[in-house]
Amino acid sequence: MRSRFDEQLEVLNKKMTQMGGECESIIALSVKALLDGCTEDAERAKENGGKIDEMEKEIESICLKLLLQQQPVARDLRVISAALKMITDMERIGDQAEDIADIIIYLGGRTGKECRDIRYMAQATIKMVNDSIDAYVNRDLELARSVVAYDDVVDDAFVRVKQKLITMIAENSANGEYAIDLLIIAKYFERIGDHAVNIAQWVEFSVTGIHDE
Repeated sequence: MRSRFDEQLEVLNKKMTQMGGECESIIALSVKALLDGCTEDAERAKENGGKIDEMEKEIESICLKLLLQQQPVARDLRVISAALKMITDMERIGDQAEDIADIIIYLGGRTGKECRDIRYMAQATIKMVNDSIDAYVNRDLELARSVVAYDDVVDDAFVRVKQKLITMIAENSANGEYAIDLLIIAKYFERIGDHAVNIAQWVEFSVTGIHDE
């Protein structure tokens, strides 16, 4: 019975890794679309959002079967319940990456090159998402805690983005709408970082039984 349960947990880990990979991919596509001014990449990012929604349902089903058909001990219950919480955050990451893609399509080819820290925020959030999922699969408490700490990097970059965009508007008010669009994109990246922190905190819960808000 236990070996069967462990096999299903391994399937769960694999699916979680795949969902995390899709989140990274959709963020990367959105960033590429912004930097290249390519609406085709933005459209691809939006299409990939549907994959994340389907994976959320599939993983939820796996978790419920583990809970109902097996007899998980306390530690296993933490792992499964953490996965259920984490997929909600990953689904929201996908939604926000799709929202970024929508704005990029609206920008009609403008690339945000005036604000390099948006690119930096994107790279940082991809790292956070990747590390948080790796931490879950490997039960790596230190890696999970490093994700939480790394959120300061994203927050600091967001402050720099705001300052840059305020300066852009002050220098030329005609850039106002464009600057606001870039600010919204940056805000979505900040939120993606927050979701990665949530995932990391659920990893810590799965290992220690303690969940810090």
